[in-house]
Amino acid sequence: MSQTALNLVAISVFLITLSTLLGPLINLSPTIPAIATFTILGIATVDSFSLQGKGGTIVLDWIAGFSPQHRDRIIHHEAGHFLVAHLLEIPVTGYTLSAWEAWKQGQSGQGCVTFDDQELALQLQKGKISTQMVDRYCTVCMAGIAAESLVFDRAEGGTDDQSKLASVLKILGFSESAYQQKQRFYALQAKTLLQENWSSYQALVQVMGQRGTVADCQNAIANS
Repeated sequence: MSQTALNLVAISVFLITLSTLLGPLINLSPTIPAIATFTILGIATVDSFSLQGKGGTIVLDWIAGFSPQHRDRIIHHEAGHFLVAHLLEIPVTGYTLSAWEAWKQGQSGQGCVTFDDQELALQLQKGKISTQMVDRYCTVCMAGIAAESLVFDRAEGGTDDQSKLASVLKILGFSESAYQQKQRFYALQAKTLLQENWSSYQALVQVMGQRGTVADCQNAIANS
């Protein structure tokens, strides 16, 4: 069972316990928590067998979305990806700030930044990827975690980013023992770029928080 599905089960147990304790005090019908629990458990089941964890991520992200701090973290995380991609001349084509938006675009996670990867695809077709290309995309991959660490001292998101990086390194023939070292290296590269362009990052966060277009975001970086 995926971690998101386990989280949904935990929420169901919490609802049952809460309704048992508070139900008699507020005259809450036992039908209401029962329906809610059944629905959540149903989502967890479908999520495990059909959606590869995406359904649970959407539900949990929707619940967490009521917290301004959660939304703020996602904006800062995705802004990290956006800015580092821009600095490394990887064209950004769009971004999302929720799991639902990401799912509609065929992406995983609580948000995402999408790129024009024609150059990468061309190199893959030729069967040869340059070291520069690998470094650029892997640095962008770790930029969200680096941004969160800079702003909030630690990163809560980025599990999907780490999985993608691990997949890339595996394809390139790196051993699992080398993965942690490479992850730290690319995170440090991203962190340095963000620190050197901090005013651009702050301007980008503000525009993304207002749901500006990709062009608005690029203008904010340029004008800062």
